[in-house]
Amino acid sequence: MLPNFKIQLMVLLGLLVQTMAAQETTTSNPAKYTAHNKGKFYVFWGGNRDGFTKSDIHFTGENYDFTIYDVEAVDKPKGWHTDYINPGRMTIPQTNFRMGYYINDHYNISLGLDHMKYVMVQNQTVKIDGNYPATYIGNQINNGQVDLTDENFLTFEHTDGLNYINSEFCRVDDISHLFKLPNTDKFQINLTEGVGAGILYPKTNAKLMNQERHDDFHVAGYGINIKAGLNFTFYKYFFIQTEMKAGYINMNSIQTTYREGIDKASQKFNFLETVIAFGGIFKI
Repeated sequence: MLPNFKIQLMVLLGLLVQTMAAQETTTSNPAKYTAHNKGKFYVFWGGNRDGFTKSDIHFTGENYDFTIYDVEAVDKPKGWHTDYINPGRMTIPQTNFRMGYYINDHYNISLGLDHMKYVMVQNQTVKIDGNYPATYIGNQINNGQVDLTDENFLTFEHTDGLNYINSEFCRVDDISHLFKLPNTDKFQINLTEGVGAGILYPKTNAKLMNQERHDDFHVAGYGINIKAGLNFTFYKYFFIQTEMKAGYINMNSIQTTYREGIDKASQKFNFLETVIAFGGIFKI
């Protein structure tokens, strides 16, 4: 009996030592925080630059119905400025806000605001077609073209702004191994790509045919987009994210004067947006 007891005791001691060693290894080398994303919440804030394709703008009202063609527009950047972090002035520059949640290690869903700015180039001559009051723009029309230099005829901006409120579905992949990074909890590089869709809620600043300038928020249409970017995460919780986003905007109900439901415009165009944002990622 005694020898069998000794053998059993030695086996139990051996198993105990192995268990303690395994626990010590797990404690000293825990799974990295950045190894898994499921259940994490993230939020970021940043700025953007935008490019727009030319578009046809259709204006309708009580005694007019005309279109101007191939209208050029640009964005309105603020540059590096304290307005990006001043709560009272955050909507003056072109900004981006987004918050999202990881449903598993690779995929997340998010809701955000792309606060772009769209300014019609004033110094251009474009084709015009349709019915319009000659008293307003007859002198500016020559061979079916109109000179937009006269601001009393038309100024047209979405400068507070071209607000694209959208949701996105994105994939994220850790590519740190491609750069032989030794510890992703200190520095990690991720590749992200996704698709999105949402509504346009611009504050359109417009003056049309010498009427009172109009500047108000209005649900004007919808947009869709795709995007790709790089995410640089520092010390597990903080990151810089760069994105390039391409999309399509269709606004069929742009309010142009205070006569709501009477005077309006519509336009469609593509956009290209570059984003640099700063954010944090945490488990909830």
